[in-house]
Amino acid sequence: QVQLVESGGGLVQAGGSLRLSCAASGRTFSVATMGWFRQALGKEREFVAGASRGTNSTRYAESVKGRFTASRDNAKNTVYLLMNSLKPEDTAVYSCAADVHCCTIGVRPAEYEYWGQGTQVTVSS
Repeated sequence: QVQLVESGGGLVQAGGSLRLSCAASGRTFSVATMGWFRQALGKEREFVAGASRGTNSTRYAESVKGRFTASRDNAKNTVYLLMNSLKPEDTAVYSCAADVHCCTIGVRPAEYEYWGQGTQVTVSS
């Protein structure tokens, strides 16, 4: 089992920045990829970004490319999502997820086995 706990959400004005953190515990050695997803009210959960342990690569949704940066600190079993130039349409509950299967960064929620509880990000105009 892997436990994930997100932090860092909140309310920010458009154009501002936030950094989300996701701390993993338990069988963290089994985690190959960490992903960030978001779900806005009334919408389906969507992929935001991901970071692979093995290949040290990242992947981003087109809507956040150039504004968001995913990184991971393997020594701390923590992943981060730095969000710059935030827009009102970025408002959502953001969740981190862990995939134990190497080595691609999946974009479908079904590819991830473990999930955090989520943290609210609200961007005001």
